[in-house]
Amino acid sequence: MLWSGLVVLGLLGFEAGPHALLRHLENRYPVPTAEAVGRHVGVIVLGGATEHSDIYQAHGQVPLGQAAERMSVPVGLMRQHPNLQLVFSGGEGRLLATGVSEAELAKAFYQQQGVDMSRVVLEGGSRTTRENAIQVAALLGERCKQPWLLVTSAWHMPRSVPEFEAVGCQVTPYPVDFRTGAATAWTEYSLARSLLLWQTALHEWLGLWVYGVTR
Repeated sequence: MLWSGLVVLGLLGFEAGPHALLRHLENRYPVPTAEAVGRHVGVIVLGGATEHSDIYQAHGQVPLGQAAERMSVPVGLMRQHPNLQLVFSGGEGRLLATGVSEAELAKAFYQQQGVDMSRVVLEGGSRTTRENAIQVAALLGERCKQPWLLVTSAWHMPRSVPEFEAVGCQVTPYPVDFRTGAATAWTEYSLARSLLLWQTALHEWLGLWVYGVTR
């Protein structure tokens, strides 16, 4: 049993396995063109890109994680399209609360990036993707029926879009934070990195199943 476990653990280090699961999710929606972006009233950004708030409290800099594009891409979109507004949705989903929500970190990040905060609305009460949709719909009201871009990780998008559509929001997916390319060679091997990819892929596929059953 010990040797079998070691063999399985070793095989999990091949990145082609989790990449195949993630690629199926990431290729579900294309990135909109610049022309299409200009036809929207704003951007809805889902949290999940920041690290522990202790770092911000200690050093005054907002720590971005592997999903940093969720935060950075909308800044570029707002600079390219002055008509766009931004709605950030993210509370505190940690088991042990720190007292600082993702919305507070997002506010600090956008201020540090020189974003016009009169164009930004923050929602800091949601802890899950479903709550993101419900809270944003309540915040925007009838405006949620206008065309909005939805920015989140590409692998998270297949679970996010149906949730926003279910509450009556009109969203166009703008996937970011891609983890896979067109193909993955079997020579790509890293046990540490691959285990994180497996965790992301299995969490998202399980989430799709649970949200599908409970919707």
